[in-house]
Amino acid sequence: MLDLSPQQIALLERIARSGFTIVAFPLYASSAGVRRGNCAALLAPVPQGGMRFFGEPCWMVGDNLSVRARRDSRDLFVWKKQEVEATAERLAALADFRRDLEKLLAALA
Repeated sequence: MLDLSPQQIALLERIARSGFTIVAFPLYASSAGVRRGNCAALLAPVPQGGMRFFGEPCWMVGDNLSVRARRDSRDLFVWKKQEVEATAERLAALADFRRDLEKLLAALA
């Protein structure tokens, strides 16, 4: 169960107003999920009332968080046996997602 302070709830509301969607990932019940398009991140509460990344932002493969992997000289986003190529466009979208989310997290740090 995710126990959030009023400040952390306000931060998630601000993130949602900035074009992100707050989602739940059942395997990560102690983190808040944030998604925009096919990009997603897990955020963990910190004692000072803010939030930080829990792991690295990732590309969604279906409805699942992926990991980035390299196979046979191909850069991929992988979840179980499903994989999606890590194209320049997807990597750029993921970088933009991370940068935009970092700015929102830093604004209340």
